[in-house]
Amino acid sequence: MKMHQSLGQGRNLFTGYGDGHVLINAERHDGNLIVSGDEIAAWAAPDFAGLAAEHFDALLAYRPEVVLFGSGRSQRFVHPRLYAALTGAGIGVECMDTQAVCRTFNILLAEDRRVVAALLAI
Repeated sequence: MKMHQSLGQGRNLFTGYGDGHVLINAERHDGNLIVSGDEIAAWAAPDFAGLAAEHFDALLAYRPEVVLFGSGRSQRFVHPRLYAALTGAGIGVECMDTQAVCRTFNILLAEDRRVVAALLAI
């Protein structure tokens, strides 16, 4: 799916997504990712079944106010103990499918929120 939105230069925006990839500023990125307004990094999480607390703990370094967890093609919820360090630091965590994260991320970024997306590939 192709998405359209403009927020200005230097900010990461999801502009589309498809099987196994997302488009950020019209550039294709494959695999599991961590995306903030100004950074894109590979996420060491192997798949949903392999998620562990350390995968979510790594997101603390981005100092977000909210983390959007994209669980892949369908919405699945992570056990709260896996992201306890985030909620303990006052960081909100929302679980949704990866496509919904792409759309929600852009909206929150447009509101100047410190948002981080942690995505499992679609």
